[in-house]
Amino acid sequence: MTKEEVIDLVRDAGFCLLATAQGNQPRVRPMMPYFTDDNQLLVALLKRSRTIDQVKKNPLVELCFVDRKMWYCRIAGNAKISDDQGKKQILWDNIPMLKQYFGSPDDPNFILIVIDIVEVEAMTPHQKTPEMIKI
Repeated sequence: MTKEEVIDLVRDAGFCLLATAQGNQPRVRPMMPYFTDDNQLLVALLKRSRTIDQVKKNPLVELCFVDRKMWYCRIAGNAKISDDQGKKQILWDNIPMLKQYFGSPDDPNFILIVIDIVEVEAMTPHQKTPEMIKI
């Protein structure tokens, strides 16, 4: 699988499962991230989200995407809370569903998490083992 195929998979899937840790317990929830041109993932959270405290305590996260063809990728990364208005605007412009939760990118309840990608593992149904993809 190529980098371009991974990006297509992420965009085609539309949503993923984001895993964080709370103590020794993994926590997984659905998310709609945006894959940026500089190889980061942007995620919007509500200010009251427990995910924020989990990321502050342990920034290591993993996201799993699966598309309609059953191709999948797992993306491991380092997450951080960010006030970057430019990145909030990018996320706002590319994920229309956010308008159901927030009034604008300036909404005080709109918390941005930026994930720096560390590792990508991907696989198609035709492969016998997953492969590491350089992003």
